[in-house]
Amino acid sequence: MKRTDGFDARRLRPRQHRSLGSRLGAAFGTLLIITGFLLLGAGAASFLDDIQAFANVPLEREAAITLMTLGAILLVLGAIVRKRVHRRLREPSGLSMSPRLNKRR
Repeated sequence: MKRTDGFDARRLRPRQHRSLGSRLGAAFGTLLIITGFLLLGAGAASFLDDIQAFANVPLEREAAITLMTLGAILLVLGAIVRKRVHRRLREPSGLSMSPRLNKRR
C-alpha cells in the first residue's frame, strides 16, 4: 500500500531561474571581457610603440606589461563568469527526482 501523506507534486517541478540576476551576471561578464580586451589592446599597442594613435599617451615598458597582464586577467575572468552563468541557465529542467527513484528494480 502506498503512502501519499507527505507527497507534494510542486517539489518535483523545476524551479524558475531568476532572469534578472542571470542577465546582470551575463552583462557583467561581457563588460569584463570588453574591458579586458581593450586593456590588452592598449597595452600591446603601447608595448609595440609603433602606433601613432597612442603617441600622446607614452607609457613605460612596465606600465604596458601591467596593462597587458591586467587585460588578460579581466578577459579570462569575464569568460569564466559568462560560462558559469550560461551553464546555470542551461541546466536540465526536468523533474527534480532522486537518482535512486529512476533505477529499475
